[in-house]
Amino acid sequence: MTAAPEVLAELQGLRVRVPHLTGAMVASTDGLVIAHLVTGTEPDGLAALTAAALGVGARLSDAVGHGGFRELVVSGEVGYVATYAAGAASVLTLLASADANVGRLNLEARRTGARIAELVDGALERQRQT
Repeated sequence: MTAAPEVLAELQGLRVRVPHLTGAMVASTDGLVIAHLVTGTEPDGLAALTAAALGVGARLSDAVGHGGFRELVVSGEVGYVATYAAGAASVLTLLASADANVGRLNLEARRTGARIAELVDGALERQRQT
């Protein structure tokens, strides 16, 4: 995908702005890695799990009448895994330590997700037109 370098730059900026962020990844909604800053975890496996979580989150939100999927935050014993909608074709997944400020994480992730949506959806649209 031609947007991958720009998406990676967005992830790098996010890492600078969010203290305690330990990893970041953008994947397609069907579980393929677009860009990542993840160490200690297999990016392809994380992308596949993200796609599965996206599916469950979307179905749950729809089942209770709360509309389309926007975000899912999982709090574990030693940190957070947060997944955010990033346009029609991609999702942003962040890993953060337990010391992370979840409000800051959410704020920055939503902003970054909107920029990533523009990049990825725009690249897909350009591919369709050629």
